[in-house]
Amino acid sequence: MIKDYLMERKSWLVFFVFLELFILFVAYLDPTIPFSSALYIVFLTSILFAVFAIIRWKKETAFYQRLQTCHLALDPASSLQAASPFERIVERAMASQMDQWKQELTVCRTALEQERDELLTWIHEMKTPLTAMRLMIERVEEENTKSSLLYEWLRIHLLLDQQLHQRRLPHMENDLYIEHVELKPLLINEIKPLQPWCMQKGIGFDLQLNVRTVLSDAKWLSFIIRQIVTNAVKYSESCDIIVKSFLENGHIHLQIQDFGRGIDPKDLPRIFDKGFTSTAEHQNEAATGMGLYLAKKAAQPLLLDFHVESSPGRGTVFTIVFPQENDLIRMHGM
Repeated sequence: MIKDYLMERKSWLVFFVFLELFILFVAYLDPTIPFSSALYIVFLTSILFAVFAIIRWKKETAFYQRLQTCHLALDPASSLQAASPFERIVERAMASQMDQWKQELTVCRTALEQERDELLTWIHEMKTPLTAMRLMIERVEEENTKSSLLYEWLRIHLLLDQQLHQRRLPHMENDLYIEHVELKPLLINEIKPLQPWCMQKGIGFDLQLNVRTVLSDAKWLSFIIRQIVTNAVKYSESCDIIVKSFLENGHIHLQIQDFGRGIDPKDLPRIFDKGFTSTAEHQNEAATGMGLYLAKKAAQPLLLDFHVESSPGRGTVFTIVFPQENDLIRMHGM
């Protein structure tokens, strides 16, 4: 702030130095003026000017120091405390600009909420024709056609489900209900809709659940598992997907292991990034890169941790680590 103040008052400083040199120059030219007296006057005025400059620096920069640390959400009229006429001009301009921003923010927020509600309504309305389509597909007798139609129906269903949960994520904490969740029924409910796809690819599931119950939110835990299981099926072929639950170091682990193509080591740190679709299938327009990103976002309020191990060509082991019950109860209550 001192450097900025000196640069702001540079012209004043230059003018003062010029006056001091001018006095010495006059005393040098005029023999009637003792040069030592002029030098003494310059010395005294320089000291007085330095003291004056320090006092003015403290007084004039106080407003701008408050301006630097002022939070944008605060009302400038109550936080900046302008003292000089120029400071009051700045304060009034900021207050006027802040009022305008608040009005624009309110309009944008209202429009965003309206758009979100309209999209949620549309997604829910889409479920009705999707259900009707599923019933119609079930009546198709030709198995290959039926299998292809069910696969495309499943893709639409999963994409709509992602959109629905993506819109709910910002308000997820208001939607949480922490309870003891049975893992086996939850996993079966997530695997069952994937059966036509799994049969088409020759994939089975092997459930090895040493721990049967976890403390979490059933709906959001289902969504997280859905993203992981869908990825496992998507990138596997003619193999079993092993799902294990076990207790280790006081934490429940849910492990989903596939034997598919695996993940390239250079892609592993980025799999939870928004929109990342892997470098191996970068041209795949069907991939959205949103599944694991949304799963990671949904896992944070539930205090879930993810560990991923993978080798190209040998598959992927995806582990969900649940928090200790006391930690989750302390944060959300029951």
